[in-house]
Amino acid sequence: MIDLIFPDGSTRQFEPGVTGKQVAASIAVSLAKRAALIKLDGELLDVDRALEHGGKFEILTRDAPEALETIRHDVSHILAEAVQELFPGTQVTIGPAIEDGFYYDVARDEPFSLDDLVAIEQRMKEIVDRDEPIVREVWNRDEAIAHFQSIGEVYKAEIIGSIPAGEDVTVYRQGQWKDLCRGPHLPSTKVAGKAFKLTKLAGAYWRGDHRNPMLQRIYGTAWANDADLAAHLHRIEEAEKRDHRKIGRTMDLFHMQEEGRGMVFWHEKGLTLWRTVEAYMRRRLEAAGYVEVRTPQVLDRVFWEQSGHWQNYRPNMFVCETVEGEELALKPMNCPGHVQIFKYGQKSYRDLPLRMAEFGACHRYEPSGALHGLMRVRAFTQDDAHIFCREDQIVEEVASFIALASSVHEDFGLTRDHITLGTRPTPRAGTDEFWDMAETQLLDAARKAGVEPVVAEGDGAFYAPKLDFQLKDAIGRTWTCGTIQNDYVLPDRLGAEFVGEDGQKHKPVMLHRAICGSLERFIGVLIENFAGAFPLWLAPVQVVVTTITSDADDFALKAAAALRARGLRVETDLRNEKINYKVREHSLAKVPVIAVVGRREAEEGKLALRRLGSDGQEILTLAEAANLLATQATPPDVARETAASEGRVGELLAG
Repeated sequence: MIDLIFPDGSTRQFEPGVTGKQVAASIAVSLAKRAALIKLDGELLDVDRALEHGGKFEILTRDAPEALETIRHDVSHILAEAVQELFPGTQVTIGPAIEDGFYYDVARDEPFSLDDLVAIEQRMKEIVDRDEPIVREVWNRDEAIAHFQSIGEVYKAEIIGSIPAGEDVTVYRQGQWKDLCRGPHLPSTKVAGKAFKLTKLAGAYWRGDHRNPMLQRIYGTAWANDADLAAHLHRIEEAEKRDHRKIGRTMDLFHMQEEGRGMVFWHEKGLTLWRTVEAYMRRRLEAAGYVEVRTPQVLDRVFWEQSGHWQNYRPNMFVCETVEGEELALKPMNCPGHVQIFKYGQKSYRDLPLRMAEFGACHRYEPSGALHGLMRVRAFTQDDAHIFCREDQIVEEVASFIALASSVHEDFGLTRDHITLGTRPTPRAGTDEFWDMAETQLLDAARKAGVEPVVAEGDGAFYAPKLDFQLKDAIGRTWTCGTIQNDYVLPDRLGAEFVGEDGQKHKPVMLHRAICGSLERFIGVLIENFAGAFPLWLAPVQVVVTTITSDADDFALKAAAALRARGLRVETDLRNEKINYKVREHSLAKVPVIAVVGRREAEEGKLALRRLGSDGQEILTLAEAANLLATQATPPDVARETAASEGRVGELLAG
């Protein structure tokens, strides 16, 4: 007999070979009908899979969150079946579930069209209606190779050929159609449902190698129900509207070109946005006790060998040689340079923690196909910093960083969804005992800051575990912005030491941390979060003063000068165009405030303020408008400090 332990803690015994569906039927016939998958000791299995051993057991319906990935995998198989029915002779290769959906790579001489996708999607729905049973079969490896070769599926035969000789393979039969697959799968095509949509076509080299044939990749999305599908398609539509590359062109922020792949050409307005973000971060870092440094862009290969990056990161580094035979590398990160500054001169335990920051320009090689606007680049600047501290200071420093980073993200209008704890990867530096200790330190620090992190197994750096901030934007997408890692390895590799209270030399712990991460990517996230309609303090152009008639030109220039004197970023528009045309143009450019001046406003010394997204307007004197806008454009950290300072002055006067 085997013992199955149910979620409520109860245990029941069954004969070996019992299926999950039979177990469900022993509880209730209705449950057996709704059973989509089972989970045994954390592993998802088909409901008809024979159980040979006991363990923690759970019956899942198709609405369970864990079933969503299987739904997507099933739909990818339904896609492949539909393609081969409609286009005989097409070979199918691989079709995994991915985030939000699935894809299938197929080999066909003639390219698919968008019209073909419509027909394929319709046939997929017909296959769902057929309610074809999905059955797992175990085949002999060599017989499987022979079978797939005999039906012209050379790609499938090649995949099976890479499996060690003597191992059996699993094939899933879906009606009369079959595919090589590890599973698990749902009981039938009907259970997968129709909440899916094919989304796009792309090319993909077989096994990701450019020397191999080019295949056609069909992408789709699949969800548990129509409401979730509709919500996802709405998010996609919103994301397209918010694409930072399109908005960047419309607002004249930046551009990129082939002659500098992965490199950003910042225009005046884009650099103004950049400098605003950078100035904000400088103020926050200075207030938090950081010192700012700068390290070289290019360093000798030996330096990177000592740090371990040459061995672990060489494919991502840009390398060059001098006529003198030196082999140099553009820095992909700032941390080894900061260790050199720490080592310059003797450090005492009294000097720790030493918080060292750098807006460091880095270069990393990314394949051209992976580049994506500001989100994935080859040249970038990090709001990087390293905290050199004693071991007993780690928890306090990490907890303080979590509070600082959370405050920064809130100021930029981003909501923290959760924090992940990236644990030991493979390969990695250090012993298991070291990783146990380092992971526990980060976990304790997160809890001290009032956060329970979500464990991301194997997601740590090769030298240290890490905490990553997962932020949600205005349309619910999650972005990773901000990280902290506790590193014992690099200070040891590069010989960093401090004199302890006992007079002996000790190794510091190095906390690698960033709040924005890459400023390029962070600005891309901000552009998409706000759809270019930045809050007043961030907007590259905060106010445009524009005229209705040329009689108001002189006052418009005077008003612009007065607003600039209050620290506002102001442009004037004195063109001989209709005011509605000018207002529309500046609204498309996402200018937060348009100050309209006509003959009457000029005579009365007033401005008509129009806010982006509003049809109304405020009529204010120039002095009132300057005061109001200057206050509203104050960065949030400055506003807090001003309020706190005024409060302290008030307390002193009252005392």
